[in-house]
This record gives sequence, structure tokens and C-alpha cells, in this order.
Amino acid sequence: MEQIVVKEIRSDEAYRKIMLAPADKKEDVYRYDFMKAFEKKWEMYHCPLKAKQEGGYDVVMASGMLGYLTPKSIDMSYEPMIDMLSDQTFWKKCKESIEKTLHCFEEHGIELPVREYLFTVTLGDPESPYCKLCDNYSGDGGIPGYIFGSLVPSAYTLSRMPVALSHEAAHNVRFQFIKWSQDITLGEYIICEGLAENFATTMYGYDQVGPWVTKTSEETLNDYIKPLMKDALLVQGFDNITAYMYGDELALMQNYIPAGMPYCAGYACGYHLVKYYLEKTGTDITDATILPAQEILDAVPEFWEIKTTV
Repeated sequence: MEQIVVKEIRSDEAYRKIMLAPADKKEDVYRYDFMKAFEKKWEMYHCPLKAKQEGGYDVVMASGMLGYLTPKSIDMSYEPMIDMLSDQTFWKKCKESIEKTLHCFEEHGIELPVREYLFTVTLGDPESPYCKLCDNYSGDGGIPGYIFGSLVPSAYTLSRMPVALSHEAAHNVRFQFIKWSQDITLGEYIICEGLAENFATTMYGYDQVGPWVTKTSEETLNDYIKPLMKDALLVQGFDNITAYMYGDELALMQNYIPAGMPYCAGYACGYHLVKYYLEKTGTDITDATILPAQEILDAVPEFWEIKTTV
């Protein structure tokens, strides 16, 4: 089988070009000099590079909705951010993180059907509530072959990005074996996120767990989140499960139904559930990553009743 290839698309170079472009050209530079490489990824979300109608849904609008910095806002004031994003060592560590994650599965005997991977790191909008709630860094690895990180550059976020990219690369692996569905249940979703975060912390250490887990206290998890989550595991559809996964605040921003949940409740619950499963069964995280969610849920029915230590 051919060798796995991981290639970076240097966003710093694209952002510098956008910064220097005339206002009426910035969006097209973003579309065709940066996001064109990820056109197939965007197509999976039914998102064109450019809308047929002015102001219609396309890659620029979607980027803003995801909390990325929109091209029209990128002027000379963002040069310090772009300079931070230009660090060669940073890109080297990001690429090595993805390569190490993918090779971990191959070395464990799990051959990956996808052999070529593109990744980039976008600039997050410092004013976006999504960025603020996630401590200014996040990622997206839902489409095999394509991996995004996003950050508002700082010493902290730059150091955390390789960990986040390992999480996203683990998603990339899972969805080569477990088919993603728009009708995903809450139970499947929390397992998916729990597996990815456990993989990343296995690689980098449990002190590197993301804010989507650490912002949930032991008391909140055990006394509030777990009882509500247990009764909603079969709930389906993004309109119904978004609040459970991301919390009411983020759900309401996207016009989804609130569920009385704090920030990233589903991420925190999934992380601790999968961690408990791994410890109870002795299953290796690489093997667990491609297991059906129901198999993991069925193995730990007592998780919902025990007091989880955060």
C-alpha cells in the first residue's frame, strides 16, 4: 500500500496576500488562493466556494459562521497575528502531530483507506463567541483527508494546536470506518468526541485535555449532566442534540433548541465515558477509535450511576 502523505496548506501565506489585497479582491483571494485546495471538503457540506447570488451561502459566509476570521476584515492590524502564524516550528509540529496520529493506527495493524491528507490552520475571529468559549482554539476533522485547526494566535494556542490536530486526525480515522450520518444519535456523538479527545491526551498527556472537558466540574458532570444525558442518548438530529453537545449558549447562537446544558456538556461526558471504558476493558485507544458507539455504551452501563472523578 502506498505511503501516507500529509501536506500543509500554509494559511499564513494566504492571509498575508489577503491583507495586502484591495478590499474588493480579499474574498476571492480567500476563496481561490486558500480554500480552493479544500473544495471537496466544502462540497461535502454543500458549500460552494462562491455563491451564485451576492451575499449567498458560500465558503466566506460559512467561515464566518464557524468563527474564522473573514477576509474583508483582514487589514494591516492583523499583521502581528499573521507573523505568529508564520512560525516554521509551529507548522512542523502540526504536521508531525497528524503524521504521528495516523501512523499510530497503521503501526497497530489498522490500514487506512485514505492515503493523502491536507491540513491547514485558520485564523479565528478574536470577537467570535465560539473562539472565546473554546479558549481561542479548535478544530475540524470530520471529512477524511481534510483537517482544519483554528486559533487566535498566542503562545498558549500555538502550543495547543498539535494536540487539537491529533484529536481531529483521530476523527479522520474513525470516519473512514464508521459512516457519519446527519441522523447521528446523541450517544454516538458523545462517543465520537470522547474517543478523539482520549486519543489526543494519550498522545500528549492528560494535562493537555481541552477546555471542552476541563471547564466542566466534577459536581456538574455527576449531578447534572450525566442524569440528563443518560435519558437523551437516543435523541437524533443536530437541531435536537446540538445543545447537549455544545451547551445552550452555543446552540442558541445557531438557532437550535436549548436543553438546559452548560458549555460542551457532551464533550466532557463523552471524554469521561470513553476514559472509563478504556480503563475498565483494557481496550487500546487505537482499537476503540473504530468501534461502533453502541458497543462502547453497552460495555459501561454503570458509568451513568457512578461518581466520575474529574
